[in-house]
Amino acid sequence: MRTLLIIGYVWPEPKSSAAGSHMLSIIRLFKRESWRVIFATPAQKTDFNFDLASEQIETQEIEINDSGFDDYIKRIQPTAVLFDRFMMEEQFGWRVAESCPDALRILDTEDLQCLRGARQTALKENRDFSWSDLNSDLAKREIASIYRCDLSLIISDFEMSLLTEHFKIDPALLTHIPFMLDLKKIPLESPSFSERQHFVTIGNLRHAPNWDSLLYLQKIWPSIRKQLPNAELHIYGSYTPPKATALNNPKIGFMIKDRADDVRQIMQKARVCLSPLRFGAGIKGKFVDAMQSRTPSITTDIGAEGMTVGNPWPGLIANTAEAIAEQAVVLYQDEKLWAEKSNQCERLLRMVYDRENISKDLLIKVDFLLNNIGQHRANNFTGSMLNHHTVRSTKYMSKWIEEKNKGLNI
Repeated sequence: MRTLLIIGYVWPEPKSSAAGSHMLSIIRLFKRESWRVIFATPAQKTDFNFDLASEQIETQEIEINDSGFDDYIKRIQPTAVLFDRFMMEEQFGWRVAESCPDALRILDTEDLQCLRGARQTALKENRDFSWSDLNSDLAKREIASIYRCDLSLIISDFEMSLLTEHFKIDPALLTHIPFMLDLKKIPLESPSFSERQHFVTIGNLRHAPNWDSLLYLQKIWPSIRKQLPNAELHIYGSYTPPKATALNNPKIGFMIKDRADDVRQIMQKARVCLSPLRFGAGIKGKFVDAMQSRTPSITTDIGAEGMTVGNPWPGLIANTAEAIAEQAVVLYQDEKLWAEKSNQCERLLRMVYDRENISKDLLIKVDFLLNNIGQHRANNFTGSMLNHHTVRSTKYMSKWIEEKNKGLNI
């Protein structure tokens, strides 16, 4: 039996973040293919972890800078190891390469953090994003991690282009894996225009782009409310901090609602999903949730980026506060336009997010690499070079930290 060891940055929380849902879909894919799947992480559990044992997924708590991991991975001898974000590859990649050199090394980027960080910096400095912003230490770390792995899962077609065209990465090291949805579970019908009311947005409020979007909405909402005096904006967010709760203002319909237990039920009651993201990367789970409920969305170019693969956006796009407010009012009131955008939701899901098509492509790629790993690595000289130097520098730093920690525990 093939074994997949996943080294997680956090325990999966599919009801808290799109990253948690995406990770769970990957776990389920390999489990359906009769792989033994083990999820290991140094992260602390929370009250909202998905119960992996309920789906016969093994779990293992591990520690960073701990040689006990080496003994563990030698015992299980995984066929493949998947690192959840580049920080986990930095911590454990060299150990995997030393202890199980034949194991396929896969990186799940979730999104390009260097892109998100560069855009956030530009926004803070009140200027346009520049490609030179990507020449950061964070980018060097993230791109190096991609090179050290045999395959990286890239969630956005925009980021695929960025990696191959701007960073000149060999496409053989990458594969496009957006959210994988079981389209058979999407309801055939949903509430009509007249049966819905209000605006909604959903997102983990510990995630910087979502928090910035909430503050931006606070500036935009009064203009919308002035034209739609009976409309409300319902804001759902996992891990809602007190600073967000303090923004709750029922008098103007600006409603902070905390965690959404049933996202689909909430989305299909709303007429419009409103989420003007000013920076970020990857693709946005809130808009996929909206599409599954046939709820049109209003966002920015950054919000819609990488999500349509050339298909029409199921909603409207605007990039200034004034234009966002204007488009929100139009879509909320124009039933014909709303119906047109609502109908585009299902078409986009079928074109881009069909689990069967995406998973088939990934499994073919994994099988090919397992059968041709020697030649694949020989073709990736940059990765071999980075692994050569990283193993030495990271290895001895980690061993020094481990010995220091032993001394502190005496």
